[in-house]
Amino acid sequence: MFIRLLVIIFSSILIAFSWNSFLLPHKVLSSGVAGIGMIISLLTPINTGYINFALNIPLLVLGFVKLGKKFMMNTILSVVVISGALLYLPVKPLSTDPILSAVFGGVLAGIGIGLIFRFSGSTGGLDIIIFLLARKKETPLGTLTFTLNAIIILISGFLFTWDIALYTMLSIYVTGKVIDMIHTSHLKLTVMIITNKGEEVKRNLISRLVRGITIVDGEGAYTKEKRKVLFMIISRYQLSEVKKIIRESDPGAFVNIMETLDVMGSFHRDL
Repeated sequence: MFIRLLVIIFSSILIAFSWNSFLLPHKVLSSGVAGIGMIISLLTPINTGYINFALNIPLLVLGFVKLGKKFMMNTILSVVVISGALLYLPVKPLSTDPILSAVFGGVLAGIGIGLIFRFSGSTGGLDIIIFLLARKKETPLGTLTFTLNAIIILISGFLFTWDIALYTMLSIYVTGKVIDMIHTSHLKLTVMIITNKGEEVKRNLISRLVRGITIVDGEGAYTKEKRKVLFMIISRYQLSEVKKIIRESDPGAFVNIMETLDVMGSFHRDL
């Protein structure tokens, strides 16, 4: 618990540092709600920290009601720390080159966001919007993300310059790639667990997650040893928790995690 809070706080400060030291001085924007907050701060004397927090308040309230409580508590912590750090960290460029700033700012932001994802949280804004929309309609999440980010890039081009819009596109792309390296960009994952302690693993997973589990009997091809094979589909934000539960239940379990493009039938969409 302490490590999770420490990582979320450190990662949130890292994100704020990337914005104030690399992106904002060159008018390069982040994605989603954060990008909208940056636009407002660049056009007004209001600090980005105040705007970021204000824009996230209604989303946090709605997300707390509709999404998982643990996930939202971690998200609230991240939003508060990012907004506070934006207030106190100086908006001062570390590089005069906008391309280098877009790349390194995107890398640092991606590291921070990816770590927060790994520890069952998010930075608010875009992720909350995507989850809420995805629960209402079967719109591909990639399409939603692309559309929201495209709007940010177009606004950047019209308000500032098209060079800045391209820098913004580069930064968003780099951030996404780094997040993929640290965590995963896929919303749903299929987990296959091969274990000698099937009942214990099942019991611990069910007690701590709202997810269905399918269990089949397995046998080693060479050893002829009987084992249980558990299958379950989870959201990307549950991945770190699932890994922790499996390690606690059976450190010797074989686990295969696969990307899941879509799910038909009953799938509980709450986090």
